Order: sequence, then C-alpha cells, then structure tokens
Amino acid sequence: MPIAITSADDDRLTDYVSLTDVALRRRTEPARGLYIAESEKVIRRALGAGHRPRSYLMAQRWLTDLADLVDAAESDGIPVYVGEHDVIERLTGFHLHRGALASMHRPELPTVAGLVAGARRVLVLEDIVDHTNVGAVFRSAAALGVDAVLVTPRCADPLYRRSIRVSMGTVFQVPWTRIDPWPGGIADLKAAGFTVATLALADDAVSLDELAAAPPERLALVLGTEGDGLSHHTLDAADLTVTIPMAGGVDSLNVAAAGAVAAWALRPRP
Repeated sequence: MPIAITSADDDRLTDYVSLTDVALRRRTEPARGLYIAESEKVIRRALGAGHRPRSYLMAQRWLTDLADLVDAAESDGIPVYVGEHDVIERLTGFHLHRGALASMHRPELPTVAGLVAGARRVLVLEDIVDHTNVGAVFRSAAALGVDAVLVTPRCADPLYRRSIRVSMGTVFQVPWTRIDPWPGGIADLKAAGFTVATLALADDAVSLDELAAAPPERLALVLGTEGDGLSHHTLDAADLTVTIPMAGGVDSLNVAAAGAVAAWALRPRP
C-alpha cells in the first residue's frame, strides 16, 4: 500500500529534501549513488533504460496514472510515498507541476574506451556548468544521431534533475560517461582513431562548411563552458578548431545551440 506522508520532516524522505539546492545535490548525489527523476515520462524512460528506483514520491492523483509502476514497486518492496502538494512542496523546495518524483539508483558509468569503441560521432562537454545547457545538448545529441557524450570532471551532472527534465529523458538514451583526466584524455581519443575538433573562435579555425564537406570518419567535437569557452590547453591539444559562420554581427551562439548546429552539419552520411 502507498505510504501517506503528512510532514515535510519525515526522515524516510531525505532523498527528496531541498532539491533546488544545486550545491547540495552536486555534492551528495554521486556520493550516495542516487539521482532524482521528475515526471511520468522521465521516470518511465529511466526505468526503460534499466535504472532501478529506490522510492517514489507523488501526489494522490498520480496513483491512478502510474498504477502499473505503483503495483510493480509494491511487488518489489519499493516504498511509494503519497502526500498533498503543499507537503511535497515544503519537502522538495519547489512546486511539483508534473506530479511524481522517483529517487533512482545511480548506474555505474562505463569506461571511455568501452563507450566510444563503435562510435563515429562524439560530443565532449568541457566544464559546462549550466544544467539546462547540459540537458539541451543531450536532447540535440539524441535527435541528431550523436553516438556518445563525454563530460569532463568539472562539467555539471547530466543526472541532475533539471538536466534530465530539459533533455526530456534523453540522458538515458544517449550513452555517456566522464572523461578524466582532461584535457589529457584527448590523447586517448586520438589513439582510438578520432579526429578531435574544438568548436571555438580562432584565427586559424576552419569553417563548419569546410569540415562538413569532407568530414572525418570518426569525430570528437569539444564544446566549451559558457562565457570563458575552451581552455587553451584543450585548443592546443586538439587536431583542429572549427567555427560556425555567423551573420548579423553575431559572433557566437549558446553552447547548446552551437552544438546542435555542428552535430547536424557533421552527422555521418550513409
């Protein structure tokens, strides 16, 4: 049976406390081996990817919409907590528009070598700190046929709640892992047969049109952090720098938009 909650101080619900505190979530989620999935679509995509729930937290009406998940949880001994919206809001720190949350066991990440073994197109996210941008990059990667995403040690967590939500759950669809050390890992990508290209403004950059006209068989495209862009160590270690031709006096795009444009232009041809 679902477990009714009436207080935001219930010790059984520590997984869901203060979800808006980014610093807290970044610090505790990896250490505790959990992440939070929000909304029916995201929860179902996480389960479809083979991820295992620790518990569910939802408003009363979602017991009907998620009846199959509730039944499966009860069969597996996974607690399902149910409460009024005001109690859930006090607990989590935000209004739960999408009705349901799941605390999920964080899966073990694959090795870089194993992840990219059969890949032709890889995106590398260097130190992107905005979770919305990370989620948007993953959504584009899924839509545009990117085989894998690598994130550097200081990049925001793709399994943070906002990243997952913005990606529409595609963080469970696109294979990804962390590449460490960085930019030392560029040498490993080259050794695996990848041409490593950085997306940046540079005097010696080739245009995206030029690279797309004769794209390499295997390409790892590195996208830089908001504001500062890519480090000079990364630019020096890469095979080439590519830039998107601009009009209207604009010199750059948001990192997620730029990544989508480049991924489409450089998509593998049959």
